[in-house]
Amino acid sequence: MVPKRNEKVWMAIGLFFSVFLICLVARNLKDIEILIQQFGIAAPLVTILLYGLFALTPISTDPLTIISGALFGPLFGILISWIGNNLAAFVEYFFGTKVARITNFKSTKQHLPFGLSKLPVASSWFLIFGRLIPGYGGKLISFMAGMYHVPLILYLWTTAFTNLLGSLLLSLGGFQIIHLLRP
Repeated sequence: MVPKRNEKVWMAIGLFFSVFLICLVARNLKDIEILIQQFGIAAPLVTILLYGLFALTPISTDPLTIISGALFGPLFGILISWIGNNLAAFVEYFFGTKVARITNFKSTKQHLPFGLSKLPVASSWFLIFGRLIPGYGGKLISFMAGMYHVPLILYLWTTAFTNLLGSLLLSLGGFQIIHLLRP
């Protein structure tokens, strides 16, 4: 078991990395699109790995999903963004479990205000409809599912289902936008 001091150091490093990544992505979103294109045949893998990196930040993966549809076409873009969003969701879930352990969330959960300790986080309806909140709904639900120790099987199937819906809408939207803007 890792001593609590080392866990806090790693949390601080993770926070610093997240802030750095936010600044980097915010300044270079167009460059990320160009970078993905330059990877040629490895571009899908690079895109999927970017989803995993975005999971560690408050940056939404929605713009990356739109870019996937625009760069890879509707079907392949849907597949890449679905796999990438599932990877990101799993990273967020795993991060939530680690934060719960470090903060001893099981015992502190009972003292949360506004009845937050009674949220039905382990409900499939909560997991599905919470992820449908645009922007940060998926990140918040993934993190909470990890903190509340939602069974992994329940979490994975609800996540895969809602990520498929999001990938369909945003990748197809990105593909259509590109085709409308090109002469």
